[in-house]
Amino acid sequence: MCSLALFPAPLPSGQTTLCESNNELLSTTATDHRLNQESSPLGLYFPRESLKLHSRTESSSKAAFLDHSETLWMRSAAAWRDGGFTGLLDEITNSNTEVPKCLSVSSGFTLALLRWFSSFHGSLFPHLTLSSDDMHAEFSQVLNWSDCVVRAFAWHPHADKFAVALLDDSIKIYNPKSATTPTLKHRLQRSVAAVQWKPLCASALAVACQNCLLVWHVDPCSLSTRPSSGCAQVLSHPGHSPVTSIAWSPSGSLLVSASPMDTAMMVWDVASESGVPLQRVGGGGVTFLSWSPDGSHVLASTPSALFRVWETRMWTCERWPCVKGRCQSGCWSPDGSRLLFVVQGETVIYALTFSDATGVPTCTSKGPQAAAVVADLSETTFNTLDGDIIVGGEIQSLSWDPTGERLAVLLKGDPQAADRPAIIAVFKTRTNPIFELLPCGFVQGEPGAEPRLMQFHPNFQHGALLTVCWSNGRITHVPFYFLSAGVPHFGFSGSPSLPRPQERPADFANQSLFTELLS
Repeated sequence: MCSLALFPAPLPSGQTTLCESNNELLSTTATDHRLNQESSPLGLYFPRESLKLHSRTESSSKAAFLDHSETLWMRSAAAWRDGGFTGLLDEITNSNTEVPKCLSVSSGFTLALLRWFSSFHGSLFPHLTLSSDDMHAEFSQVLNWSDCVVRAFAWHPHADKFAVALLDDSIKIYNPKSATTPTLKHRLQRSVAAVQWKPLCASALAVACQNCLLVWHVDPCSLSTRPSSGCAQVLSHPGHSPVTSIAWSPSGSLLVSASPMDTAMMVWDVASESGVPLQRVGGGGVTFLSWSPDGSHVLASTPSALFRVWETRMWTCERWPCVKGRCQSGCWSPDGSRLLFVVQGETVIYALTFSDATGVPTCTSKGPQAAAVVADLSETTFNTLDGDIIVGGEIQSLSWDPTGERLAVLLKGDPQAADRPAIIAVFKTRTNPIFELLPCGFVQGEPGAEPRLMQFHPNFQHGALLTVCWSNGRITHVPFYFLSAGVPHFGFSGSPSLPRPQERPADFANQSLFTELLS
C-alpha cells in the first residue's frame, strides 16, 4: 500500500513547487515563482482588502424598511413567504392583541410542538442545528470555506477560461484570449458554495447559492463586463437550501444539486426549469455530488455515515455504510469504472470498482469488502532543514486529472500547529491494465500560504495542470509534464511516462506500493 513515508520530503521554507518534469517535482524560490505567476495571464491574486464584503445580511436590514402600518394579513402573508408555516405561526402568536385569544394560544402551542420536534430531529442529525454559513463550511470541498477569499473555482471543460467565486459572492470569468472580464452579481447570489460550467456549451455556468441555484448564460463574444441579472435562470425547490454541491451530466442535459437540509437529490432539466426530487430514507440530507465521466453513475454523500451511488439509466441506487463518519469527498476515473473516496475522521483512500475488464457494468458491491484501501495517509514526520514537519491526517478533497495519471489529495493539517500544515500530496496513478498508485511529491506555495481548493485542467495537452487556490487569495497553476500512457507516441522527445515496475527507483524497489495484484 502506498503511504506518505515513500514521498520525498517537503520543500524547505522559501521554496515553491514549480512543475513536474522527468518524473520529478521541481522547485524555485517563492519570489521568482510569484514573478512568474504574476506575468502569466492565468495567475491571479485577490487581496482580501480589495473585496467589499456584505456589511449586513438581508434579514438584519429588513426591519429598517418595514412598514409598521401593515395589516395583520399583510404581515402574515410576508411571514409565510419568508419563513413558511413556522413563520406564519410565529407572526400570529406575536399578534395576540389583533387575533382571538384561542387562535393566538393554539398557534403558540403548535409552534412549541414543532420546535420540540425540530430539536428532537436535530439530536438525530446534529447538522440541522447549524446556520447556513456553518453548514457551507462544514460540507464544502474548500478548506476553511468561511474565511477563504476564493470560495469556488471551475475550469471550462472545452475552453481555456475559468470562473472564480469570491468572498464577496461575486463571480469573475477569466479568459486569457479576451481583454474583458465579466463579473456576475445577483441579489440571490449569496454564500456561493460551488460553480460548474455546462458541458458542450460555451456560455452556461451553474452556481450553488444559499437559497437557490443560478444558471448564468454569459455570451463569450459579449464585451459587457457586468451581465444583467436577466441572464440568469433561477432554480429553486421548497426545502432545498442551502445548496452545497452541484454536478452536470457529461452530456449537459441534466443538472443535479444537493442540500444537507433536504434528503432528496434534485435532478434538474434546466431548459424547462423543472426538477425531480430523488429521495431515499436515511442520511439526513445530501452534501456532495460527483457525476462519473461516462455518465453512468452519480456519487451522493450524506451528513451521516453512509453514501449512495446512483446509476443513471433507471435511477436506482446502492447504499454504502461508512464505519467512522460521512463520505467527505470522491472522484472518478476517466472511464467511470472506478471511484476513489475518503471518509471524515479517517486517513485512508478507498476504491470501488463498478465494471469488469470488458467494460460491462457488474456492480461488484457485495458488501464492505468490495471497497479496497489503496493509500494510507497517516501522519508522517519528515526531517527538513527547517526542522521536523508532520504531514498527513484527515483528507479534505480529492482531484483526479482527466488522463487518469495524477491524483491530488488535499490534506487538512492542523491550523493550530505550525509543524502540521495543510498540503497537497500528488500520486502517480495508472488505471490499465491494473490500478496502481505511486508517490510523486508535495505541492507547496509561498511561505504562510496554505492550499484551500484545487482542480485539474480538463484539456491540458502536455500532461496535467493543477490549479491551486491559496489562503492568501492567490491562484497558481502547477504543470505536470509527462507523456500519457494512454496516447501513442513516436520518438523519445518529452518527459517519460509512468515508470514500469522494473524501472522504479531503488528506493521503492522493496516497498509495498498499492497495485490490484497485491490487494
